[in-house]
Amino acid sequence: MGYNWINRNLKWLYILPALVFVLVMMLFPIGYTVWISFYEWSMSAITPPAFVGLDNYISMFKDERFLDSVFNTFYFTAVALAAEMILGLAIAVLFNRSFKGKNIAKTLFLLPMVATPVAMGLVWMLIYEPTIGAANTILKSIGLEPQLYLASMTQVVPSLIVVDVWQWTPMVALILMAGLSTLPTDPYESADVDGASAWQKFVHITLPLLKPTIIIALMLRLIDVLKTFDIIYATTQGGPNFKSETLNIYGYVLGFQYFKLGSASALLVIFFLIVMALTLLLIWMKKRLEAE
Repeated sequence: MGYNWINRNLKWLYILPALVFVLVMMLFPIGYTVWISFYEWSMSAITPPAFVGLDNYISMFKDERFLDSVFNTFYFTAVALAAEMILGLAIAVLFNRSFKGKNIAKTLFLLPMVATPVAMGLVWMLIYEPTIGAANTILKSIGLEPQLYLASMTQVVPSLIVVDVWQWTPMVALILMAGLSTLPTDPYESADVDGASAWQKFVHITLPLLKPTIIIALMLRLIDVLKTFDIIYATTQGGPNFKSETLNIYGYVLGFQYFKLGSASALLVIFFLIVMALTLLLIWMKKRLEAE
């Protein structure tokens, strides 16, 4: 009887280790974070967590620093994502054509993506250094005034966006190149017969056929850009004057510098819901495009 039961349930037994791993490594931390968000706890072994209900969530929306971090997160995400999608699409179309030295150019272009974000953050700190950095050296050589970059409250987020775009545009281009390689050739041949220009073929054939792949690239990068931590922490740690502090950075500060575990958990739950809502929206858009 036991042998027959195993045969009937063999497909479930195969996935059981993976299911247990997901439950332990993903669902438990999420559930524990939600539970802690209803408590006030300073991570002390002497003082146990004190139940405060929704107070941590209410205080978050009264905290100006939290609201500023929400703005910084969406500002950073929107600009970086738009730049990466536009540049990635342009580069993917370029590399989809044949030209001399294409393989070498593609290899060099993909190099930033394989470097660790913290290492790239430190390299860009040197580039942005106001006195001896390469960025200001170039500006001085062409007669322009040097800039403060990461030390400026108005320039810090755009400077960080440049770093993110430089490192992760290759990933978007790589996804879109894969999508371009699967497009049918018949519509292009018909367009050539009708005398369509390259721009007309791009707008009326390439973009509509590539929309599902664009949505996939957008979704992957959206999740990644929203939770950017390493580049920002390695370069500015949220400064100057919290002007580059995103939700991830502020959550880290609340939890591991101020030891407000309840508030940090409430922030992370809110952040998780934002990411989930945006991801589900993109999934819905992708399904709608595929249905059309």
